[in-house]
Amino acid sequence: MTQAYLNQAAPEPRLIVEQGVAARIATLAEPILTGLGYRLVRVRLSGLAGCTVQVMAERPDGTMLIEDCEAVSRALSPVLDVADPVEGAYQLEISSPGIDRPLVRRSDFERHAGSRVRIEMADPVEGRRRFRGVLIGVEGDVARVQRDDAAEGEPQNVLLPIDAMVDAKITLSDDLITKSLRRGKHAERATHERAERQPKRRGPGKYRRSEELQPPPAHSQRAVHQEGE
Repeated sequence: MTQAYLNQAAPEPRLIVEQGVAARIATLAEPILTGLGYRLVRVRLSGLAGCTVQVMAERPDGTMLIEDCEAVSRALSPVLDVADPVEGAYQLEISSPGIDRPLVRRSDFERHAGSRVRIEMADPVEGRRRFRGVLIGVEGDVARVQRDDAAEGEPQNVLLPIDAMVDAKITLSDDLITKSLRRGKHAERATHERAERQPKRRGPGKYRRSEELQPPPAHSQRAVHQEGE
């Protein structure tokens, strides 16, 4: 990974952020990711199968390959081991945003204008906290959404402050899946071209896939995923 690529990571702040333990983990993770050339998307804790700490990340262009997830896992695991922000054992999961990704930055809303979204607000807007519809665009730090759940007499278009959102997420559609497949093929070609230009390396410096590694301590077990949730 070249220094020129590392410098592409923009310091654009997230407008939709975590609370509690997830926020503490995000504070630890964000500078590590930025230093590697990635952006933090979201941290989420889940208790469905024990405790899982999901750290969702991406490159500045919105892509995230399995090799990127592995690189983030190697760098972040020892930091969390030392800080120990979660009580008890947990599994660390590094994932990409996926095609039904969360929107957390202003640029996310700009990039995905035209997509169908689901948004939850911290406080009611026009008497509602949850909205579904098409993301029209961004005006300052406010998103304009054309609603498909507007009741009779309610405005079809609504302005929603991004920093007052609890959650904002793209919803799946056939067009979205097609575009994602095209982007994935383009990213794979670009990665292959970069690899072809790099000198071949062998020996201990080569990263081994996670299944070849010795099991880490229970509180820092790692998993890597190329897709989101």
